[in-house]
Amino acid sequence: MTQDNPPERTRSLLILVIWGAGLGAAAQFAKISVIYDRMAAIYGAAGGAGIGLMVSVVGIVGLLFGTTAGLLAERIGYRRVFVGGMALGAVLSACEALLPPWPLMMAARALEGFSQLAVVVVAPVMIAQVAQPRHQGLGMSLWATFFGVSFALTAFAAPPLVAAFGPPGLFLAHAGWMAVFTFLLALMLPADPPGAQAPRLRLPELVRQHGAIYGSPYIAAPAAGFIFYTLMYVALLTLLPLLVPGAQRVWVAEAMPLTSIVASLSLGVWLLRFVPAIRVVQLGFGLSALAGLGFWAFWGQAAAVLACVVLLSAGLGLVQGASMAAIPQLNAAPGDRARAAGAIAQLGNLGTTTGTPLLAALIAGQGPRAVLFFVLPLSLAGIAIHQWMAARRARQLDANQWGASAPDL
Repeated sequence: MTQDNPPERTRSLLILVIWGAGLGAAAQFAKISVIYDRMAAIYGAAGGAGIGLMVSVVGIVGLLFGTTAGLLAERIGYRRVFVGGMALGAVLSACEALLPPWPLMMAARALEGFSQLAVVVVAPVMIAQVAQPRHQGLGMSLWATFFGVSFALTAFAAPPLVAAFGPPGLFLAHAGWMAVFTFLLALMLPADPPGAQAPRLRLPELVRQHGAIYGSPYIAAPAAGFIFYTLMYVALLTLLPLLVPGAQRVWVAEAMPLTSIVASLSLGVWLLRFVPAIRVVQLGFGLSALAGLGFWAFWGQAAAVLACVVLLSAGLGLVQGASMAAIPQLNAAPGDRARAAGAIAQLGNLGTTTGTPLLAALIAGQGPRAVLFFVLPLSLAGIAIHQWMAARRARQLDANQWGASAPDL
C-alpha cells in the first residue's frame, strides 16, 4: 500500500525533532538503568528486585496498553497525544528528582509508562506523515535507532551529572530535555484535523478492535516479526558479553549496539530503496540465524566469535529498521499506522520482558550452546511468520480483485 496525499517535501528538521523526542522517551528506561546501584542504595528497602521493577514498570504499561494506545491516539488526535505525552514525561521526571518515598516513586514511574507509550505509538505515524514515500525508509530507520542511541548517550552523560548533583541532577536534565522537545513539537507538528475523531471506544468495541488489529496481515505484520527481534536483542546485549572471555567482553558489549545502528542506517536504508521492508526483515533474520550457527561451529575461536557478533548485530539492525519501515509500507491510513505502532509497542515490550530470563535459563542448562538454541529458532520463526503474513495478504488481494471483477449475482 502507498501513502495517501504524500507531502510535497520531506520535513527533515521535524523528523529530527521527533527522533529527539524519542531519545527522551527511551531515557525513561535508561536514566534508572545507568544508575541502578545508586538507586538501590537510596531505596535499599526495596532490594535489587524492586529497582528492577522500577526500570521495567515503564515497559509493563506498554505491554498492557500498547494497542489500546494506538486506538485512543486516533480518537484524541496524534498531535495532542504526542505533545501531552512529552509534557507529562517532563513533569514526572522533575517530580522524581525529589526522590519521593518508594510508593510515590513507583506511581510516577508507572505514569511515565503512559508518557513513553504516547511517544512510541504516535512518532512513527508522524514521521510517515511528514516524509515523502522515498524518504520514509530513512526516516523510519532513524526512528528505530532511538532506543540504542538514547542508552548510549545517557550512559555517557549520567556519570558527570550524578557525580556533581546526585541522581536528582540526572532526572532534572531529563525533565529539561523533555520540556524542550515538548515546546518544539508543539511549535512544529501539524495540527490535528478538526472533527476527525474515531468512534468512542467502549469495552466490546475495544475487544473487537484488538481482534481486528491482530487479525490483519497488514496491521499486525510489523509487530509479528518485531517480537522475535525484541526477544533476542536485549537478552543478547545483556548476557552474550558474559559468555566470552574477559578480554573480549567490553568489545562485544560496545560493538553490538553500534553495529546494529550502523547497519540499520547504512545497509538497511540502501536496501529499502529497492526491496520491500518485509524482505529486508527476513534477510536480517537470515543473517542472525547464520550467526547462531556460527557461534555453535566456532565457539572458542576469538576471531570467529567476534565476526559472528558483528553478523548477528548487523542482522538484528536490519530487522529493527525495516520493521518500522514496514508500518507505512503496509498501511496507508494514519489510523492503521497508529494501530500497527501500538501493536509493535505491545509485542515489543512482551519480547523485551521475557527474552532475558529465557536466555538466562537456557545458559544455565546448556552453557554457551544456548546461544544457538536461542537465536536459530527465533530467527527462523521471524522469517516464517512474515512468509505466512505475506501469503495471507496475497490471498486477500486475490479475493478482492476477483470480487471487484465478478458479475453481480
